[in-house]
Amino acid sequence: MGKNERREIQEAIAAADDALLHLGEAKKALGKARNWGIFDILGGGSVVGLAKHLRMGKAEREISEAKYALQRFSKELQDVSGYSSIHINGLLTFADFFMDGLIADIWVQSKISDARRQCDDAIQKVTMIRGELINRLNG
Repeated sequence: MGKNERREIQEAIAAADDALLHLGEAKKALGKARNWGIFDILGGGSVVGLAKHLRMGKAEREISEAKYALQRFSKELQDVSGYSSIHINGLLTFADFFMDGLIADIWVQSKISDARRQCDDAIQKVTMIRGELINRLNG
């Protein structure tokens, strides 16, 4: 393996690490938002609603960072032979969560669950590709 290929693999691994960091933070924030959302549905009041929206805001910021990190990972992955952007295209598409009312709160809970599932899928996929890259680097 040449120096250039080794460097490209290392850059892709670093980009994967960044994506995994943000995906993990998004997943945590979504979990907290989900928990507060349950209290909100059960009539938690304005303080609970505010806490839920704060957690959702954190989740949306991390999702945005994760999308950016995944784009960077996709770009770095294209520089490694045998990989292309199709390996991670379409991993994250998240909806806007902010609405009020009982029906909207239930809908939001569903969207939070969907987003957490998407985070899990992306984490699994990036982790798998990262492992393959490490094996190539060490192999």
